Formats: sequence, structure tokens, C-alpha cells
Amino acid sequence: MMMVSDDCLEECQIDDDSDEEHINTPPPPPEFASKTSTPVAVPSTPATAPPTPPLMPPPMVPPTRTVNRDPYGINRHLKVEVSDVLAEPDAPRSIDQVWRYSVAGFETTRIWTYRCLSLLLSVPLALVCGVFVASLACLHVWFVVPCLQLSNTFLPCLRSLCMCAVNAFISPFCTSLALCCSQITISLSNKDWHQMRDKGTV
Repeated sequence: MMMVSDDCLEECQIDDDSDEEHINTPPPPPEFASKTSTPVAVPSTPATAPPTPPLMPPPMVPPTRTVNRDPYGINRHLKVEVSDVLAEPDAPRSIDQVWRYSVAGFETTRIWTYRCLSLLLSVPLALVCGVFVASLACLHVWFVVPCLQLSNTFLPCLRSLCMCAVNAFISPFCTSLALCCSQITISLSNKDWHQMRDKGTV
């Protein structure tokens, strides 16, 4: 039989004057305390259904509009209308039916001929233009601009070398030659002048 020591006991004070009886229960000794605490039952809350998202109207499809294929207007001069080619004066006029059919035939022929030719030639010519532009860009990036930058780098050095060569060799030679030629004089007498005039008249 296990004996409980006096240290585990706690003195309780009883208040007789109070109307209600307060009982303070001491904690159990460690020998009798359970190692696992009893789980406290949590009242279960009723499961609520997730809120349904509001119905969104179907997205509005924007109206399709024509893409501007010539934003910079480089082929603005090719906008040829019937009035730019065919025009009748007031006096000699053809029948109205003939004029209408002529205008319709011009427009139809122009549009469908362009479409057929572009169907056959646009892709190959676009490839050729792409290759040409790419070649020019490659040459510009890898040849022209490096040559210009290198020339801008080395031209000052070459200029200083040329100036040194001119000042050392060419300038003294030209100065000496000019001094020698400056001493030459030409004098003409009256006899020589008359002879030259007679030769000129003959």
C-alpha cells in the first residue's frame, strides 16, 4: 500500500459566513496524475457549403478592324482609283451601263490581278528582301562599323606620322626650291618685244 506524504496535502480554508460554498480542489499528486491528458471535446460546427462565385457575363469580342499594313505611308503613291485613270468629259459620254461595267471591270481586274500575283510572288520576294536586309545588317554590324571605329582610332596616329614626315623631308625641300626659283628674273627688251609682236601678226 502506497503512503502519501504530508507535502502533497494542502490546507483548505472554509468560510462559514459566505452564502455559497466554494470548494477548491487541490491538484492530484504527481504519482496519481495521468500521463496523457484527456482530449477536450470541441463542439463540431456544421459544414457550410463554399459560396458559389457570381456568374460573369461572357467576354465581349472586340470587333475586328483592318490592320494598317503601311503605317509610314511609303507606298502612298500606289493608291490608284478609277478617277485617276479613267475619266470622261461632259460632251462625249458613253452609255451609263457601259461606264458602270467599265468601272466594275477595272476595279475587279485590278484587285484580283494583284491578289493572284501577290499569292505567287509575295512569299519568294519577301524571302529575297529578308535575305538582302539581313546581309546588309550583318555587313554593317560586323564590317562597316568596325572599320570606321578602327579608322577613327588609328587615324590620329597616322596623321601625326604624316605631319612628321612632311615637316622633316618635304617642307625643307620645297622651301629650298622656292628660294632658288625666286632668284630667276626675265627681262624683255624693245627689240624682243617687236619681234614677238611681228610673229603674232604673221
